[in-house]
Amino acid sequence: MEKITLNNGKVMPILGFGTFLTPNGETAVESVRCAIGCGYRHIDTAAIYGNEQSVGEGIQQSGVEREQLFITSKVWNADRGYDSTLKAFEKTLKDLRLDYLDLYLIHWPANKKHFGDQADSINKETWRAFEKLYKEGVVKTIGLSNFMPHHMDAVLQDAHIVPAVDQIEYHPGFIQAECVEYCKEKGIVVEAWSPLGRGNVLFDDLLVGLAEKYGHTVAQLVIRWVMQNGLVPLVKSVTPSRIEENIQVFDFEISQEDMALINGMSAERIGSHPDEADF
Repeated sequence: MEKITLNNGKVMPILGFGTFLTPNGETAVESVRCAIGCGYRHIDTAAIYGNEQSVGEGIQQSGVEREQLFITSKVWNADRGYDSTLKAFEKTLKDLRLDYLDLYLIHWPANKKHFGDQADSINKETWRAFEKLYKEGVVKTIGLSNFMPHHMDAVLQDAHIVPAVDQIEYHPGFIQAECVEYCKEKGIVVEAWSPLGRGNVLFDDLLVGLAEKYGHTVAQLVIRWVMQNGLVPLVKSVTPSRIEENIQVFDFEISQEDMALINGMSAERIGSHPDEADF
């Protein structure tokens, strides 16, 4: 597994296994255990996914030493703010049955549509709690999720620690170039959620043709494309064969010409816009 170095010197596996919409219970346990067995060492979950207990059980059952794994979770919107973030983190750590997290993210920024003039202060107070957790060593790396440049600018005004990661929606046709470039300038690694467009890209004619050219599946092609663009893809499946298939992306390289073709695609946003979200 290739790795990428973050701005605090920590290293993160360049391919992550996501657990969004993976049901709590045996499905989550088995998928996480299967993923680790296939070679994934980077597991991404969140409090709102409702499966942290099962993800933790899958980690325990994998038999892989904790130090070899990179585990991420996220604080949910209802728990933003200083004291509530610290309390939510304690629950996350307990549910995962871990002593520390490798990465903790603010899941969504508080926005002005929902919180008005209080939005920036809410995000700053949440980040202040994150910095406390980082300094205490119970979180090895801290970052953001779904934050756009203007959200990050506000946080950075009072921050003592620059976020190491921003996890955003990113898939063929929707690459959020301005946000990616902003993060690059700040030394923030971008993680791509839903890199397969929740399955929408798998039947695109251009991608199907390119996948055939490289002798790989469309999913493998897209995962490779994300990595060659310098991002960290988070791929999700509960099907063992696909879990294994999605990690087999280190044996080929997409040409610059074909990268440009994929980069030039156009598609719609899947998730909510961070400035419009009302949850």
